Parts: sequence; C-alpha cells; structure tokens
Amino acid sequence: MTEFIQEARDKILTFDLSPIERLDTAGAWLLDRTRHELKTKGYAVTFKSAHDEHRILLDEVDHYEVPPKQEAERHMVFDILAGLGQRVIDIGRETMNGLAFLGEFMTSLGRVLIRPSQFRATSLINQLDLIALRGVPIIALISLLVGGIIAQQGIFQLRQFGATSFVVDLVGILVLRELGVLLASIMIAGRSGSAFTAELGSMKMREEIDAIRVMGLDPMEVLIIPRLLALIIGLPMLTFLSDLAALLGGGLVAWIYEGIDPHIFMARLKDAIGLNTFLVGLIKAPFMALIIGLIASIEGFAVEGSAESLGRHVTSSVVKAIFMVIVVDGLFAMFFAAIKY
Repeated sequence: MTEFIQEARDKILTFDLSPIERLDTAGAWLLDRTRHELKTKGYAVTFKSAHDEHRILLDEVDHYEVPPKQEAERHMVFDILAGLGQRVIDIGRETMNGLAFLGEFMTSLGRVLIRPSQFRATSLINQLDLIALRGVPIIALISLLVGGIIAQQGIFQLRQFGATSFVVDLVGILVLRELGVLLASIMIAGRSGSAFTAELGSMKMREEIDAIRVMGLDPMEVLIIPRLLALIIGLPMLTFLSDLAALLGGGLVAWIYEGIDPHIFMARLKDAIGLNTFLVGLIKAPFMALIIGLIASIEGFAVEGSAESLGRHVTSSVVKAIFMVIVVDGLFAMFFAAIKY
C-alpha cells in the first residue's frame, strides 16, 4: 500500500494483472480506457504480470485510439430556443394525432349509425350514470359556492357606486355565458376524463384491448363511442344544472348581504338575460365534451406497460383537457362577441 501511494505521488502507476484469469474484449477496453484517462491527468500507467493472451488482447485494443470526450458548448439562449422548437413540434404532432383519432371516431360512429344493431346502448347508459348522474352532487356544490362568491364580491365592489342591484345582471350573464359550462367542463375533465384515461390505460397494460381486436371487435366501437357519446349528452345537462346552482348561490348571497328579495332577483334576472345568453353556454358544452373525451382516449391508448406511464398519462390527460377547455371557451367567447350573439 505504501509503495502504491509513493508511485501515485510520483505520477507512475502500475497495475498488476496476475490475479486476472479471464479477460474479454470488454474488460480489455475498460483497462485501456482507464489507462488513457489516467494519462490525460499526467500519470504514467503500465500493466505487469499479464498472461500472454491477455497482453496480446491489450495490445490489439491499444492500437485503436480512444477519442477524447468533447462536451459541446451550450448556451442558455440556444437551449431555450431548442426547447421551444421541440415543444412546437410536439404540439403539432399531438394535434395531428388528435385529428386522426377524431377522424377514426367519426368513421366508427358512421358505421354504427348505418348498422344500429352494433350500437352498445347498455354501455352508453352505464357511462351516462357514471358521468352525469354521479357527477351531480360535486358540480352542484361547486357551482353553488362559486355563484355565491361572485355575488358577494360583486356586491362589495358595486356598493362604491350605489349600484348593487346590478349584481343580478353580473351573476346572470357571467354564469350563463361562461362560468356554468366552464365549471362543469373542468370538473368533468378532472373527474371523468382522468377515469377514462385510467380505464383505457389499465386495459392497454393488461392487453385487454389487443384481446378485443383478436375477438374481431373494434375497440373504437366497444370502448370509445359509448364514452364520448355519454360525455356529449351528459355535459350539456350538467351545464344546465351548474347554471341553476350558481344562480341559486348568487341569489342567496344577494338576499343575505344586500336584502334583494328572491322575487326581485328573478324579475331583474329575467330582464337582464335573454334566450341567447342561456344558449351560449349550452352550445359550448358538446364541443368541450368532445375535446375532453378525445384527449382522455388518446392518452389512455398511449399508456405503456408500467404504472409510471399510467400515472404520467392520467396527469397529462387532465392538464391538457383543462387547458383546451379554457382555450375553447375563450375562442367561443370571441366568436359570439364578433357575431353579437
């Protein structure tokens, strides 16, 4: 040990290879690479007591020059631009995949409409129960609270101008045009969208989807069409319920904080809104339901064979669905404002 330390101090290292009984090419490469790396640090490295066949192998390996490791110079700005470009490419790829999946869904739906005997009504009813009926309590409660919060804050701000009665207009228009459908869609994206991705992902991991294909069935007809149709039918109903709950919450808060009688609240609400105000939210709902269902299905089919992949795609499904719901809501808001509807 003392001799080895002295050699290291003198920048001379000797490796005794006599204990090595067997040496393959990978081992020879490892020894040769170690020797080259130590040489770059100023050490003189030699091998001793190697078997003849091992020395021949080491000599052959040493004939090939080990290229030095070169680290490319990286600049933060270039890294940011490269990441941004890669993200744009990923978004474009995901958009194309979504359009392809939408086309496949429409084709399968057309086949089902031509041959109604293949339509799985039982699956549709089951999904409606899971999406619409069991989603009623949480959506109604959240909408009730949000409607009350909007009314409370509206009253506090409008008091400065002596116009607290306009809180009815504020709550009615905001809830019916924007918040009702937005709250219902976000809750459905987090509740049912994640469930769709988890279910389809688990079936993908257990190869149940492959088994469906082996049995001669189309997974799109068996799994996707009932879920997406249930979303498209159920979300408008939940949006209507969300509107009622939010208006109820706003009316209760207006009664408690400002003494606006429910009869007065309803009369002013009738004057503040029109049929178009109510229809705007309902028109948005089926489109948002389709987007949530498509994203959830695509992410479910993209799951690989690990629990980590399942969790990652479920999270991605919820985040993408909520983001797209907000984007679509903004696009619809600009569209309806442009046509003055």
